[in-house]
Amino acid sequence: MKAARISFMQMMLFIRRDMMLFASCAAPLLAGVFFRFAVPVMERALVSWTGRTEVLAPYYGLFDLIFSMLAPIMFCFVTAMIVLEEHDDHIENYLFITTLGRKGYLISRIFLPVVIAFIMTVILLPVFKLTALSAVEVLLLSGTGALQGIIIALLIVTLSTNKLEGMAVTKMSTLTILGAFAPYFVRGRISYILSFLPSFWIGKTIYDHKIIFMLPAILAAFLWIYILMKKFLRKLP
Repeated sequence: MKAARISFMQMMLFIRRDMMLFASCAAPLLAGVFFRFAVPVMERALVSWTGRTEVLAPYYGLFDLIFSMLAPIMFCFVTAMIVLEEHDDHIENYLFITTLGRKGYLISRIFLPVVIAFIMTVILLPVFKLTALSAVEVLLLSGTGALQGIIIALLIVTLSTNKLEGMAVTKMSTLTILGAFAPYFVRGRISYILSFLPSFWIGKTIYDHKIIFMLPAILAAFLWIYILMKKFLRKLP
């Protein structure tokens, strides 16, 4: 664990020197400020302009849901880019023969960033939320958001062979969060076509106000992670 911690700190120093990666880590905080303060202002302006009683307000839960995923996704995107760069430079070969090993490498590149993103979400979501979320809902959203981040990171490192491909795969992999929009915009049973996505069940949890839907969300997420992790481990030297 000590080797994993040292490797993680070295990665953090690298992120600090790369402005693009550093800005990606700061994005959740900026997005939270926008959601919390700009969205209600936009809602009041749109209500005044359209004459309707609500415009964006019915989707406030969706904003909270997206924010719960944002920190894990951005943190995991950053670490996935570093993994791909280390793969390009064959650095991982040298890391695996040290005390770090494969297990420590996975802890430092995936587990620790996700834990930090989870803690960050638990702290910031109550500050920037637009709806009334209980402590249990905050924890569940933060947890499933973290799982979503792991899925996207594994998709990037599994389907990409270099950083250039990783940028393209990142855009594709973020489509997995679109399942959260289905309960809000797709009516009837046809929405269940996206039920293989964990984000779909998270969206139903918030839209229907039923925590029970978190169970299939977590099960689907672990299935995704299991399959992708097996593919990623086969890819490692």
